[in-house]
Amino acid sequence: MGALKKDILIGFSTAFFATFSGIYFYLEYFSSLEFNETIQMIKQGHLYGKVISLAAISNLFVFFIFIKKKQDNRAKGVLLATILIALITLIFKFT
Repeated sequence: MGALKKDILIGFSTAFFATFSGIYFYLEYFSSLEFNETIQMIKQGHLYGKVISLAAISNLFVFFIFIKKKQDNRAKGVLLATILIALITLIFKFT
């Protein structure tokens, strides 16, 4: 039972790392503005949810890597993290 929880936690933390890496990658390489200017634009436009949603696409790749490697419990952790990120995005949308 301990290994199951550990694998789900590894998948969960990997998904959050992939999401935050996706946010950084998006802000650094796809934005035409400087990093700090982009952060300010996101704050002013209340675009948190949209940026997080775009960044969460990287979880798709992590999920399929775990599935291909037959690491189903880690894939479950990625799925749980993605659901949590979707709920966070929903909260940002209505606030």
